[in-house]
Amino acid sequence: MKNELIHGDALTVLPTLPANSFDALITDPPYASGGTHASSRQQSPQVKYMQGGKEQLHTDFVGDERDQRSHLAWMRLWLAECSRVLKDGAPVLLFTDWRQLPLTTDALQCAGFTWRGVAVWDKTEGVRPQLGRFRNQAEYVVWGSKANMPLGRRAPVLPGVIREKVRKADKHHMTGKPTELMRQLVRICEAGGRILDPFAGSGTTLVAADAEGYGWTGIEMTGHYFDVAKARLSDQ
Repeated sequence: MKNELIHGDALTVLPTLPANSFDALITDPPYASGGTHASSRQQSPQVKYMQGGKEQLHTDFVGDERDQRSHLAWMRLWLAECSRVLKDGAPVLLFTDWRQLPLTTDALQCAGFTWRGVAVWDKTEGVRPQLGRFRNQAEYVVWGSKANMPLGRRAPVLPGVIREKVRKADKHHMTGKPTELMRQLVRICEAGGRILDPFAGSGTTLVAADAEGYGWTGIEMTGHYFDVAKARLSDQ
């Protein structure tokens, strides 16, 4: 398979991909989070994640307004299709936040994967300080595998906590992750393997995979972010 960025809905594109063709799934899907109550979660990403009053630096994206039941059902659908295209033993890495951490672990297992743990992305102390409260400076990577995951795989030991701050120059999506963070995470894939990201966003997982010597396929539905990812990948 050639490296490919596909413009479309993951639920439509995934069934067209060949079975047993990927060595890892690493993705940052919409969280459908960003609020304590349902009415808050159903607001646009710009309002939820950029605190409304700030200048809009990034385009909105779709799929972040679901309630808990529909979000779990949606995740189960695309994760089950990912299981079909992954090879046995392939690792699965799913980003989430504290609100959706329980749901994400449920979705992973509902789709037939083995849940193996939770890694932490420490965004450092500069994130959203509030007096009298703990900083929300962590997001999480729920990880597991398709069936058994042998200890003798051609991959290094990865840290359970990765400390990497968000840098404005490296943020190409409203909820984008740092490139250096993703370069560490993609190393869970076996050497020479192919990584799938069905919610590619601005392409950071694919950029990291390419830099670390892996093959990759990405899917992105929002036209603006597809164009951003395509431009970044063409610069590689």
